[in-house]
Amino acid sequence: MSHNTAKQVNENQCQQCMPLGGVIAFKGIENAMVLVHGSQGCSTYMRLVNVEHYNEPVDIASSSLNEKQTIYGGEANLKKAIDNVLRVYQPGVLGVVTTCLAETMGEDLDRIVADYRKERGETGIDIIPVPTPSYSGSQTEGFWAATRAIIARYARATEKHDRINVIVPHISPADIREIRRLLDLMGCAYTLIPDYSLTLDRPAGGKYQKIPLGGTRTEDIARMPGAPLTIQFGETCPDELSPGRWLEQQFNVPLVNLPLPTGVEATDRFLLALQEFTGRPLPEALALERGWLLDGMADAHKYNAEGRAAIYGEPELVYAVVRLCAENGIAPAVIASGTRTSRLAACLEPVIANLDERPELLEETDFATIEAASLRAAVNLAIGHSGGKFFTERHGIPVVRMGFPIHDRIGGQRILIVGYAGSLSFLDRLTNSLLEAKYATYRERIRHQMGITGGI
Repeated sequence: MSHNTAKQVNENQCQQCMPLGGVIAFKGIENAMVLVHGSQGCSTYMRLVNVEHYNEPVDIASSSLNEKQTIYGGEANLKKAIDNVLRVYQPGVLGVVTTCLAETMGEDLDRIVADYRKERGETGIDIIPVPTPSYSGSQTEGFWAATRAIIARYARATEKHDRINVIVPHISPADIREIRRLLDLMGCAYTLIPDYSLTLDRPAGGKYQKIPLGGTRTEDIARMPGAPLTIQFGETCPDELSPGRWLEQQFNVPLVNLPLPTGVEATDRFLLALQEFTGRPLPEALALERGWLLDGMADAHKYNAEGRAAIYGEPELVYAVVRLCAENGIAPAVIASGTRTSRLAACLEPVIANLDERPELLEETDFATIEAASLRAAVNLAIGHSGGKFFTERHGIPVVRMGFPIHDRIGGQRILIVGYAGSLSFLDRLTNSLLEAKYATYRERIRHQMGITGGI
């Protein structure tokens, strides 16, 4: 497994910006609004990316810095922006994330927010500042940093209780709902954070709401230190960003760090942890779903053996998909992420140690590098977000879309890859993409091999 060397310039980056991840985490908190301290263009970009992916209205406020504030500072703009957000939206929680511009200017976000509280008095609003300059990380780091800051803001020493903590990475609303379903079937009481399964994927009907219903309740977050257990789907998350590790260090809440429950083995590990905690056996409904997944794997293995995949995106999703491919005979030929501060390489090592071929691992990479590596490796399948659409446009390689953002297809918020049922649905998509490409081109290949110029 090789690593790429750092490049001076990125060509078509394989990541989104750090504050965008922070925005999504805050959208998973009840009655929360988020404000971007930076230029108007930054917040406009984040709104656009979210709207195109989730197909929902996504409000994001801005302090609208311009050339003047770049010279004289943006404190006045930020305070005025907070005033406007509180007046128009009346949130219970306001997340303030920064951009590269604000951080390069040297804006002291904590001090500005503290001064705002002193000047305005008691507003009844919790303002949570999170520094998120994109030169320090991608949307993955922004998501983890914001989730950790939110928990740190509310967590209080409290009495022990039986509600477990469940911390999710940047996954789809459909994945969050499936994880909740598994917890419910196992009879668990839990606090899941951040929960944007409703705020970013709302049912039709009713009037537009400035702040949609849903999200993790702050009173539940406050009680997280009294939990008997934290389950965090964040094996690639570094300790300094890990919300679960922070709870363990600050309040001695035991942490079980797991991969996303994608594929048989990873889903087994999640449900076994719940069985050990609750003392309950696996419900019959889940045993059936596991059996259907195994049956689907047996049906598909002879086709998957021809698969050579380029897998790219956020580290935790890439890790989950590599595990699924390895279980099902699809060779993960190229593994790539635009994030540089993850533990992806260490997590992957035991998964790929026994593969027939060592994949090429690219971290802090761009799509120019991924494309070149994929052509060298003769991949015939790509798995990731819409940034890799060039695989099909330039090379005829099918792209199975998952992750964020997906802006050239509908339903990115409903893509499901977790649990036995989600894994089977995703596996069918992978296998059928291989078959579709195979049967669409086999006549052409035969003509080429036989030197035939006419039709067959």
